[in-house]
Amino acid sequence: MTEFWKEHSREATVKEMMLDSRAHELTQFELPEILSILPDLSQSNVLELGAGIGRYTSHLLTKAKHVTAVDFMESFVEKNRENNGHHSNVTFIQADVTKLEIPKNSVDFIFSNWLLMYLSDDELKTFINKSISWLRPGGFLFFRESCNHRSGDTKREFNPTHYRTDAQYSHLVSTLDVEEPESGQKFGYGIVLKKKVQAYIEMKNNPNQICWLLEKVPRSSDSQNGFSTFQQFLDNQQYTSRGILRYEKMFGAGYVSTGGSSTTKEFVDMLNLKPGQKVLDVGCGIGGGDFYMAKHFGAEVLGLDLSENMVNIAMERAIAEKLPSVQFEVADATRRMFPECSFDVIYSRDTILHIDDKPALFERFHSWLKPGGQLLISDYCCGEKPWTPLSETYVKQRGYTLYTPSEYGEFLKEAGFCQVQAEDRTAQFIQVIETELERAEAIKEEFIEEFSEEDYLAIVNGWREKLARSRSGDHRWGLFHATKD
Repeated sequence: MTEFWKEHSREATVKEMMLDSRAHELTQFELPEILSILPDLSQSNVLELGAGIGRYTSHLLTKAKHVTAVDFMESFVEKNRENNGHHSNVTFIQADVTKLEIPKNSVDFIFSNWLLMYLSDDELKTFINKSISWLRPGGFLFFRESCNHRSGDTKREFNPTHYRTDAQYSHLVSTLDVEEPESGQKFGYGIVLKKKVQAYIEMKNNPNQICWLLEKVPRSSDSQNGFSTFQQFLDNQQYTSRGILRYEKMFGAGYVSTGGSSTTKEFVDMLNLKPGQKVLDVGCGIGGGDFYMAKHFGAEVLGLDLSENMVNIAMERAIAEKLPSVQFEVADATRRMFPECSFDVIYSRDTILHIDDKPALFERFHSWLKPGGQLLISDYCCGEKPWTPLSETYVKQRGYTLYTPSEYGEFLKEAGFCQVQAEDRTAQFIQVIETELERAEAIKEEFIEEFSEEDYLAIVNGWREKLARSRSGDHRWGLFHATKD
């Protein structure tokens, strides 16, 4: 790797560092895109790894309390020092990141742009383990990599780079579980977001530039059904790729929420969307509602989902739909950060049932909406307790946190929303389930041929159980519409 970078660091230019003839043009668009997703760094000690000639250093210095910029090529470090050495809040270090030693719990934010692909698999694992010890609890790790194949067009006589899949990186960071000897507390990385760099998609038709933002969080001794993170539970149990496609067969093409296209059309039409309005879809599933809003109303939609399997399918559909106004991220809505007044509409379908602290989430929604912005949510709710034992078991198995429709509406008012409409739509829910069961019977042979009889019975029995819970009054379905003053 040293020989490789000696060859590509002779002039210490942006073009040379990015290994791309369009480096200056790309930087103009991708740099602000990446900076926009970083957390507030105003009181942060930042460790920038693979800093190069300081393409990002100069911007991080204006945001952070202090930046330590590290690179292992002397020419890059000296160029960075020449460009940014006049700042009083910067330290430059020439070092190999695989040998770097940083005091434990001393860093608030680690920033790495095109670094991990230059490490071997063993070096990568060692670095990820070290990085979490360097960070304070609640600190963040950001990294961005070229996945699957190279992106730059600079000629290379040899290329020792490791072009891993994004799934390899995601698996490595999500399964990390490190105990700190001093406290005995275990920590891991919780995902804030994972997204494709849009500048590369639009300018080079390249969806393989991918970045992650992760937070150092305690690992609970209470696992989620045997999984160390909620995301692992979703992707390996509730929303496996096969399971998602089974749901889609019941809900209709493009949808994994109650009523599919019919309820989507009904609810979205309530919003009176205008061309160019910005919509955030929390729990976007496989994107059917987002494509509907973009196609029929000209909205610009960002879909978030914590399930990688959901977002992977949505991204495949997005390529086929050719709708650049729709983007998707793997993201945790309870950790994702947006500037105040970012969106005209926040939309969510049957998702927030997964989230414990709904009032805190609704406060975030209120902040993210522009004045006059609208919130529209459909969600699983519950009847007054006591519930039947079967309902208790179901909610516990799924890890849902449910409230009555009226309680849900009160949370929205307490978060600052006005004109709150909290409707109990359980009768509609029952009608939709009955219609979906009739449809399932009509396509039974097709369903079994595409999946299996076991899959068919699992889905149909699940729907019948939902029907029984709803008829008993335990399971309610709420529709919530509110605005921000």
